[in-house]
Amino acid sequence: MDNPKINGKPVFEVEARSVLNLDSGFKHKLLCDGPTFTAGSACAYSCSYCYVPSVMAKSPHLGRSVTGGLPHSEVVVRRRGALSALRRQLASKPVRDKAGDRLVCYTSPLVDPAANLELAAETADCVREILEATAWDVRVLSKSPLVERVASDLEGYKGRVVYGLSTGSLCDAFARAVEPDVPSASRRAKCLRDLQAAGYRTFAMVCPAFPQRDYAAFAAEADAALDFGACEHVWAEAVNARGESFARTVDALRGAGLASEAGELERVAGDRAAWESYSRALFLALAARLRPGKLRFMQYVTERTAGWWGDMRRLGALPLGAVAPA
Repeated sequence: MDNPKINGKPVFEVEARSVLNLDSGFKHKLLCDGPTFTAGSACAYSCSYCYVPSVMAKSPHLGRSVTGGLPHSEVVVRRRGALSALRRQLASKPVRDKAGDRLVCYTSPLVDPAANLELAAETADCVREILEATAWDVRVLSKSPLVERVASDLEGYKGRVVYGLSTGSLCDAFARAVEPDVPSASRRAKCLRDLQAAGYRTFAMVCPAFPQRDYAAFAAEADAALDFGACEHVWAEAVNARGESFARTVDALRGAGLASEAGELERVAGDRAAWESYSRALFLALAARLRPGKLRFMQYVTERTAGWWGDMRRLGALPLGAVAPA
């Protein structure tokens, strides 16, 4: 029998032994205080710039015995029995020792948690289990307006869940090229504003933000579209080279007739100084619109650039990587 499909991608399952990670590297990005959970290993979406394929390259969840040799970008991998596995983990001593702490748990580090109705319902069930078993808050990031279904299902926990819609590009044509099966950027921005209007806690995720002709204009547009003032925090990041993501993104832009945008991305990708200049211009434009403490601009630094970004922490820079200042 053929596998079921999501967004045209065949769905495979692996047994869920663990879905909750108590000490995730995402705490360095301030998205959580250590805990994350994910109910999948390969996403229903196919964003050209996605870093997860390089992270999961050696995962047994993507082995030939699971997917038949299909690459990560062409499959959806779910974790069978994710809710039961989460319950077992929540009942374990390591979690009980931390359950009373007011931590933030993040979902999802690997897949979109609301790419269709079934995934959104699964996410709501998992978040509810965490909220009932711990004193934690949960941060939910999605590219889908179906995150509103998650919010509706968790209405009784309104003060403990923070919702974000990833919107690195605000141009629908550009976003369609690099995020071909994701709801439009304008729909995502409207969803975030609708959540804000309904009194939900929100955050903005301007990631990855691509090179711009006018960074101040882009920051103003992002502010207007996402209502920075109504967000608890605003995360942002320049596009980073991971695996083959740059080449895939350039090809996607050219294929959509966006040759100028593809050329600009190639220019900064091939010139470290140009990439650094673009990152700084993007950061400064966003910092000019946000009070200190609200912006969290994630930047992987080198020994040469760590000093500048360390000095910019007062404006919201968040230096990352092995040589990032403590």
